[in-house]
This record gives sequence, structure tokens and C-alpha cells, in this order.
Amino acid sequence: MKKIAIFASGNGSNAENICNYFKESLDVKIVLLATNNSKAFVVKRLKNFNLRVLCFSKEEINDPNIVQKKLSELSIDLIVLCGFLLKIPKNIVSLFPKRIINIHPSLLPKFGGKGMYGENVHKAVINSMEEFSGITVHYVNNNYDEGDIIFQKKLALSKKETPQSLSKKIHVLEMSFFPSVIKNVLDSL
Repeated sequence: MKKIAIFASGNGSNAENICNYFKESLDVKIVLLATNNSKAFVVKRLKNFNLRVLCFSKEEINDPNIVQKKLSELSIDLIVLCGFLLKIPKNIVSLFPKRIINIHPSLLPKFGGKGMYGENVHKAVINSMEEFSGITVHYVNNNYDEGDIIFQKKLALSKKETPQSLSKKIHVLEMSFFPSVIKNVLDSL
């Protein structure tokens, strides 16, 4: 049985989609929701999945006796970032090499890095007059959005694209592809 920890900071639609995808699995179990925001909607959204919830501050994520300890206690195989807004500290990255993945709402390496999330990414893509955007699932390393790319799916931008319309299109790609990419990563462990 492979065990997943989901790290999330916000709404949690991707996290819920992943939980639904694996809820009947005999090989994969999501055992932990880790969040830096106890008031984030993801906490309410995932309540019915009966996950352990670990809330921590920006300072506490760096304390090996809090987050790192809980991940070890639960024998986590894979950490999945779903709109998690803090940088994963080096001590956790080094414990989980090629076992932390993130989804990014653009075609990396373009439009990645600190502060490049959500609508910020979509505005940057549109302002750069790109023909395409998409999603990138990548491994997490010690630098924002620079880990090895696992999967990308692109889509064409319309001439009248807005950050809101692009966000909706990207969300559809995330919902369609992220769970199966996670499954493929788990199968390779």
C-alpha cells in the first residue's frame, strides 16, 4: 500500500479530485492533509475522507520535529502539492527525493518561480502574448518550479483570452490529468 500526503493551502478542488480518484484503490491511500492555513476551504472539503489533518505555520514546516516527523511516522511514500503556497524546506526535499510532486498552471520552464501561482501566472502568459499555455506536473527540488518535468499538457489560447477564462481551461486540464499522473509516479516507485 502506497501512502500519499497532500499539501494544500486553499480551495482544495484538486485535492478533492485526487481523493475521489484513489478512494476505492487497494494499492494507494491518502492518509494526510498538511496545510499552513487551518481556515483554508480544503480542510472542510476533505473532511468526508477522514484524513489526518496537520496544520502548521511557516516556521513550523522547517522544524524537523513537526512536519518531517509526521511524514516519517505515517511512512509517506509520495507528497503531492495541490495549491500549496509555501516552499518545501530542504530537510523534507532531501528525505523525499523524486517523491514530492507539484502541478503548475503553465508550461514550465516559462512562468514559474516565486510568486507565480494562480492568476499571476495566467496574466503573465496572456501579457506575453503566448500562443499556448497548459499544465506541468514536476518533481519538487530546492528551487521554485525547477524540478524535473514529469508531464505537460498544452492548450491553445484564444485571441480574447482573459485570466479568468484561461484559469477555467487550466482547471479542466488539472482535473483531467493530475490524478493519473500521480498514479503513474506511484507505479514507478
